[in-house]
Amino acid sequence: MQIRFVANRPSGSHALIVPIAGSDRSAYEAFGGEQAAVLGAARLQRFDGEAGGVAEAYVAADNGGARRLLLVGTGSPGDENAEKLGGTAVGRLITSGETTAVIDLSGSGFSPDGAAKVALASALRGWRYDRYRTKLKDKQKVTLTEVVIVGAPPEAEARWTERYQAVLDGVALTRELVTEPANIIYPESFVERCRSAMVGSGLEIEVLDRPAMEQLGMGALLGVSLGSAREPQLLIMKWNGGAAGAAPLTFIGKGVTFDTGGISIKPAAGMESMKWDMGGAGAVAGAMLAIAKRKAKANVIGICGLVENMPDGKAQRPGDVVTSMSGQTIEVINTDAEGRLVLGDALTYAQRTYGSKLIVDLATLTGAMVISLGHEYGGVFANDDGLANDLLAAGAASGDKLWRMPLGEAYDRLIDSPIADIKNVGPREGGSITAAQFLQRFVDEGVKWAHLDVAGVVWSDKPSTTHEKGATGFGVRLLDQLVEATAEA
Repeated sequence: MQIRFVANRPSGSHALIVPIAGSDRSAYEAFGGEQAAVLGAARLQRFDGEAGGVAEAYVAADNGGARRLLLVGTGSPGDENAEKLGGTAVGRLITSGETTAVIDLSGSGFSPDGAAKVALASALRGWRYDRYRTKLKDKQKVTLTEVVIVGAPPEAEARWTERYQAVLDGVALTRELVTEPANIIYPESFVERCRSAMVGSGLEIEVLDRPAMEQLGMGALLGVSLGSAREPQLLIMKWNGGAAGAAPLTFIGKGVTFDTGGISIKPAAGMESMKWDMGGAGAVAGAMLAIAKRKAKANVIGICGLVENMPDGKAQRPGDVVTSMSGQTIEVINTDAEGRLVLGDALTYAQRTYGSKLIVDLATLTGAMVISLGHEYGGVFANDDGLANDLLAAGAASGDKLWRMPLGEAYDRLIDSPIADIKNVGPREGGSITAAQFLQRFVDEGVKWAHLDVAGVVWSDKPSTTHEKGATGFGVRLLDQLVEATAEA
């Protein structure tokens, strides 16, 4: 979708969107002689300017015809609901038959950043992936191709192009990776899709294949891949935008491109959704693209552990013991608790290879997290209060909301194994916590680490302000905001 900033309303056929801040009626004055009719339409639709509320009317167009008018509530003046304005308008119009939407911010009080976020939300909500939908009815097809923003502060366009357009590109990559089926996106094709998207971005890309990982002793990650015909990959993306020699901020993503559960096979119902079990890796890839495209003044490394978990005569079994890159032995009690095995070796690799001292991992790790937090928040576990608070703040600022969960010795004891150093699952209770405790065993002393369990938020069965049903792109804006607020501060 094209986004344009202009000084005055364009002529021609377009839908008009006007923000209304609660009970403030001053915006209605712009409708002149049609003010009474517009107010009447708003009253009939019980519209009172609440954030995200919409009333629709028709007013005279400059060509003598009628123009669709959307009144979109912002609740109150200011930037707080800027994204609801853009996203709500596009969500209402995307298949409406309208091709151009004009959002008039004149006199609305948005700051340059707020106006840029109107643009960002508009573009995010307009993202669709219809590649495989060949028989859409006309009324299902996207018609809206352009959003024109009028009356924004002069600095808003620069804020959009220099800051948020890169974020849009990152979210789009993540959503594409997460949406694609597992016969299209598997470890090797995930890497190639990223390479293609990142051409010219300045990112340095390195890939480790099975022999390279075998040489490093990544028995935990490789054990997950044994049942699949798809070769595992470790994708490393490096952005060097900060001071030379400055310690990098490291992001690690779980990239299980399809998860059957392995020998501990999942129920058939709903298994198709396990194409998005690589949502953590997708978020890391998208965040790295965003960070590079906006030329962030920070050193950042993104690592994606990419495997497919399949049942096969060669697949690992419950009860097997594998040796991780760290040297710790792991009793595999449940082969469906595979993501933590992938992340364990990736954590060790990051610390040994790059000396990473601040690490955030993202993973669709446990169904227990969905039971705990539903689909509203991702869970954050951290060994450092400062890092946890930075992530919570980044989540609030970006809209990728997080909720802190506990860690503790009592939980850690639940994953002691009678025959190995650690077992990969504990009891049913506290399943998300014991999964995080497993990962913490691979974090070296003195390393600040946080684990984000995003199982409930990378995919949505209903649309929201900034996404259609399907892949949400959760994590991209969060990580990008964390970099801006901490590494670039």
